[in-house]
Amino acid sequence: MKLLILGIQGAGKSTQGNLLAAALGLPYLSSGHIFRQMSKEKSPWGRYVKETINSGVLIPDDKALSIIEEYLAKDEYKDGYILDGFPRTIAQAEAFKNGISHAIYLKVNDKEALWRISGRVSDREDETLQAIRKRIASFHEFTEPVIGYYKNVGTLLEIDGERDVQEIFNDIMERIKK
Repeated sequence: MKLLILGIQGAGKSTQGNLLAAALGLPYLSSGHIFRQMSKEKSPWGRYVKETINSGVLIPDDKALSIIEEYLAKDEYKDGYILDGFPRTIAQAEAFKNGISHAIYLKVNDKEALWRISGRVSDREDETLQAIRKRIASFHEFTEPVIGYYKNVGTLLEIDGERDVQEIFNDIMERIKK
């Protein structure tokens, strides 16, 4: 099974991704984690990734796609995975041909997302108020159309993400088993 988890920053993608990974025995992969790891590299590419994510801007489509595809080519992902935070644009979604079983959209409004983000302790450089606002605006501009794309291809599961963590998880599990 190959699952995508989509949603605004603070929607609970990593929480649900980790719960699903444990329940389904699938590896969990976060595009944000991959990019943050790359940003620590002492190289021109690492500096570029760091500056890009810290400013709240998306990694360009072609670069993001090649990085994600390279990770998913590893043996540990051949039997399935749970991928959080990718694709983030229509171009990425259209180019990403990886046999997705379901695209799970955790629907959370902006106010709730900001409240959740402000309530968590983080030492991440990309979680300044300015960067968060830019990423939320970016979500609406670039990623909301991706949700429509997966709806049109028939793989979207829209989940109310403003409930208890366990309720959300149970809802996802029930719907992916149908």
